[in-house]
Amino acid sequence: MSEVKRAFLKALEEEVLLCDGAMGTMLYLKGVFVNRCFDELNLTEPRLIVDIHKEYINAGAEVIETNTFGSNRYKLEKFGLEQRASEINRLAVEHARAAAGGRSIFVLGSVGPLGRPIVQDKGITPVQAHDAFADQVSVLVEAGVDGIIFETISHLGEMAIALEAAREVDPEIPIVGQFAFADENSILAGASMQEAVNVLEEKGADVVGANCAIGPRTILDVITRMVALTDRPVSVMPNAGSPEYVDGRLFYFATPDYFGVYAKRFIDAGARLVGGCCGTTPEHTQSMAGAVRALGKGEKVAVKAQPVEEEDRLEEVPMAERSPLGRKLVEGEFVISVEIDPPRGLGLDKVVEGARALRAAGVDVINIADGPRATARVNPQSIGLIFEREVGIETILHTTCRDRNLLGLQSDMLGAYTNGFRNILAVTGDPPLMGDYPSATGVFDVDAIGLVTLLRNLNQGLDMGGRSMKGQTAFVIGVGANPAAQNPEREMDRLERKIEYGAEYIMTQPIYDHELLRRFLKSVEHLKRPVLPGILPLASYRNAEFLHNEVPGMTIPEAVQERMYKAGDGGAAEGIAI
Repeated sequence: MSEVKRAFLKALEEEVLLCDGAMGTMLYLKGVFVNRCFDELNLTEPRLIVDIHKEYINAGAEVIETNTFGSNRYKLEKFGLEQRASEINRLAVEHARAAAGGRSIFVLGSVGPLGRPIVQDKGITPVQAHDAFADQVSVLVEAGVDGIIFETISHLGEMAIALEAAREVDPEIPIVGQFAFADENSILAGASMQEAVNVLEEKGADVVGANCAIGPRTILDVITRMVALTDRPVSVMPNAGSPEYVDGRLFYFATPDYFGVYAKRFIDAGARLVGGCCGTTPEHTQSMAGAVRALGKGEKVAVKAQPVEEEDRLEEVPMAERSPLGRKLVEGEFVISVEIDPPRGLGLDKVVEGARALRAAGVDVINIADGPRATARVNPQSIGLIFEREVGIETILHTTCRDRNLLGLQSDMLGAYTNGFRNILAVTGDPPLMGDYPSATGVFDVDAIGLVTLLRNLNQGLDMGGRSMKGQTAFVIGVGANPAAQNPEREMDRLERKIEYGAEYIMTQPIYDHELLRRFLKSVEHLKRPVLPGILPLASYRNAEFLHNEVPGMTIPEAVQERMYKAGDGGAAEGIAI
């Protein structure tokens, strides 16, 4: 296997990659008429093409496609440019590389349909189609692309010919094969999902997927089915909805925020390469980047600035000596923790009164949320100081990766330790789009796995760069888990990585299904870590409905919702009973 192919496929195996959006849409928005040959602009407007690539890279794209979707001999023939096909394809690769500017960006050579029916007696023959695809792929490969992406193909036969031609040109080049689907059951030309996947696998596509033709909602159904049908990485690049003409101009109405929401759903469904097609812009890419950073970077851990000298790494303080919670967990005591959300404003009396009541009731520890559901609230450290010093109850500080870069995270953790906090729950955090200030920037330099790595380094006397701190922290490190995750395999994979990098106990999302809890506890036995299952008493049917439909990671079984509905005004009591 070539180094390029190994690098691309390894990247997809380890994390979700974000691809760019539409080139044609951006050219149109910049005043290029739709009746022009967009591919010709590689010759006549190189700066424009480079600048658009840069806009996507600056928005967060890790994969960009060359401006060659229509650069085959038959499509160029309509503009009298078929003799310049090789030059157009070669320059397109140069423009993409120039935009990348030495950054770690994968460049895929975009290849679209030929635009002619492939029929022996009319249109073009299969041999002519094969030669056209082979010619374009040859130039792209010679010019130095990292892979080929066949996209918006509607016919099984055309995809098969394209893949065969590409494999003859270069057996090792990474290939993404994407069909245009009519709905979740069939591609535009009518073939079934299973038939489409079979062709992609049999003819050598390394990544299989769907793009164009449909918007995010429908394409989510497509890739959910596709993931179940193949072992290969799946890609998804929807249109920004269906276009409409307004005052003579073409508009797509799926907003960047909407794409950000669906990017999360694509990742939850199992997609490994996520991007956009017609109607998408760098704003859509930027919105998707937040979801990809939050959910798709399972291997993105704190980067070490220099190799660690093993003599600098200190032996960790035994967990039982770090905090009362640590001791109880090590000794197998039954621990009760209650979560409190900090207030949105300055009124602290209610939460302090609640903390006193919990202490009197025998609660072991209070865990304090950090901007839950991306809302702006009082800093958990401020509340924690009051609970520990005035109320006299131990705390667990939630710490999210959403609001702080690596420098801020390390600074906050050192400050927390200085203030006497010893228990941390490392969480990735909900994207800002879900909260009060959707235009806020989600940082996500690392996710929960990376934060666990940082905390363990601190416990071993090392900073985030691997340098000795001449001292060490003694945090008890916890992480979250969702037993009802839509993708249980991915959830378990991430949980195992959290444990591998240093997590010492697990707190789950609220659970309302006994059998689900039993299965989860069985599935994590091999991790040998204490588990604190989440219990959240429901207050009413409306409360249950809200949690089920609008809070990430929450699943309320239908039977429980039905009980709450029947309880009517007695919902609070029924919630306790459940």
